[in-house]
Amino acid sequence: MKIGVRRVAVARSLQIDGGDAGSSPRILKRELVSPEAGAADNFPELDCVRSLIIADVPAAAERRRSVDRVLIAAGANMSEQLKSTWPKLSAATLHSLTHAIPLLLGILAFATLFTTPGTVLFSIIVVLPTAFRVWAVVLSAAASANPQPCRPIPAALDEDFPLYTVIAPLRGEAGVVDQLLTAIERLDYPAEKLDVIVAIEADDPDTRAAITARKHRIPITVILVPAAEPRTKPKALNVALPFARGTFTVVYDAEDRPERNQLRRALKAFRSAGNDLACVQARLCTDTKTSWLARYFTAEYAGHFDIFLPGLAALGLPLPLGGSSNHFRTAALREVGGWDAYNVTEDADLGMRFARFGYRSGVIDSTTFEEAPAGVCHWFGQRTRWFKGWMQTWLVHMREPSQLFRKIGPGGFLTFQLIGGGNALVALAHPVFMAGLVYELIALISRGYDAAIGVRIAVCLVTAALGYCVSATLGWLGLAHRGVRKKFRILFWTPVHWLLLSFAAWRAACQIIIAPHFWKKTEHGLDKTSRHESTIRSLIELERHLTELERSGQLPPIWGDARDGAATPRRHPRAVA
Repeated sequence: MKIGVRRVAVARSLQIDGGDAGSSPRILKRELVSPEAGAADNFPELDCVRSLIIADVPAAAERRRSVDRVLIAAGANMSEQLKSTWPKLSAATLHSLTHAIPLLLGILAFATLFTTPGTVLFSIIVVLPTAFRVWAVVLSAAASANPQPCRPIPAALDEDFPLYTVIAPLRGEAGVVDQLLTAIERLDYPAEKLDVIVAIEADDPDTRAAITARKHRIPITVILVPAAEPRTKPKALNVALPFARGTFTVVYDAEDRPERNQLRRALKAFRSAGNDLACVQARLCTDTKTSWLARYFTAEYAGHFDIFLPGLAALGLPLPLGGSSNHFRTAALREVGGWDAYNVTEDADLGMRFARFGYRSGVIDSTTFEEAPAGVCHWFGQRTRWFKGWMQTWLVHMREPSQLFRKIGPGGFLTFQLIGGGNALVALAHPVFMAGLVYELIALISRGYDAAIGVRIAVCLVTAALGYCVSATLGWLGLAHRGVRKKFRILFWTPVHWLLLSFAAWRAACQIIIAPHFWKKTEHGLDKTSRHESTIRSLIELERHLTELERSGQLPPIWGDARDGAATPRRHPRAVA
């Protein structure tokens, strides 16, 4: 294992070169290409880096500590770039009173229950996001029935591939870091064209030790993230971004297992489109089966990433990006200011910011397998964070509604309202309708039939049933697309799932007031079944690859042919007790 110091125009980092684990470290110096910050110069050079002279430090251990201190100081500056460059686009500058708006909207929903016009009006508002999902899926399906011919992209040689940066932000992931790095090493992309960066917290020695202990097949650059607030994933990504040397950059989470062809698919998508395509989203799929909640997660992800997001992309509308497997043009990512370190659903916010800057996002037909939280507590913490981030994103971009409308157009504006704000609003409103339904049924039993009561009961029933049916249908279409239609029975849990979503949304509406930037980290590595099945898939894929090589005559013989009289099979050594 060789650990070296890499000098960049903005900071220095530790590099772990592929080699034998446990070898003696030595200090190396390498000059790298300075990352371009674009017209906005969002990632300037730091004076604290220029002032560091490695030769002045006598001991190797002290040299490493000095580099760590420089990285921490540089990281603190880099994580604040969006806040300092465009403060109105950062959740850090939201007024404390603004954070109360989602909770006030939820309380207002309860007030509408007591009048028939109010119930009907609020029902229409709540139904609009559901109707929009149906419209987007149906319209995109009609458009895909008559696909436009695409310009063929010639197969590229290895020397034609650009440098591709892979960033993996990790915190407390010592147990799954080997799985992640193995998946990255398996990517079908020239190894010399991969620029792998792992960003870990400065106070996380276990993950750092796990990275150092394993044997690497490709160079790994380790970046230290300041152990200071906000303790969020986007802050870690911003710290790593100035080190990115690739023309394109992809982000993977700790538990991710991307398909081998994913980088090639993303590169093909970028090359077949114009420079306005800033990001392509790979499809996410969970394969955890340890609970009904995890199995429902699979159907939910299938409907969202395999059906709904491709529909939005086909219509040219802004995409609410997922939290992983996003492939970016690095220059465009820097131009828009990177990630918002204070937004806890950073990629959904980034998708809208790309639209504001005139860029668009797409979806590629390549899957990244993930681990779903199987327990209710872990699921609840994750969903609370997601809803809180959606609320932050809506509040940030709605500071100046007229300007947002001008920048993203009427279609983009409507998409943002119905998806960005609609996700949280529907979840907040669902228990309101359930409570109203129970109240009206009690009133019907106690006071007898009344026309107004009958209208309100019908409205509540229709609204809830429409939401359930659309969610279940999207899940069923997603499962059918994945070829696992037989798993549709899990969709009967949709009403229970909606209630859990509502509890998470109300918790988020309260948490955004008292802890707006708190990041509830999801625990990974708890499910053994998905990793076992991933190993089986990898072995099957390897067997198919070896078979193809053997058929084409490219696989050299390993053992002698027993049928050949001049050759005898090699005997394996026997174990000695």
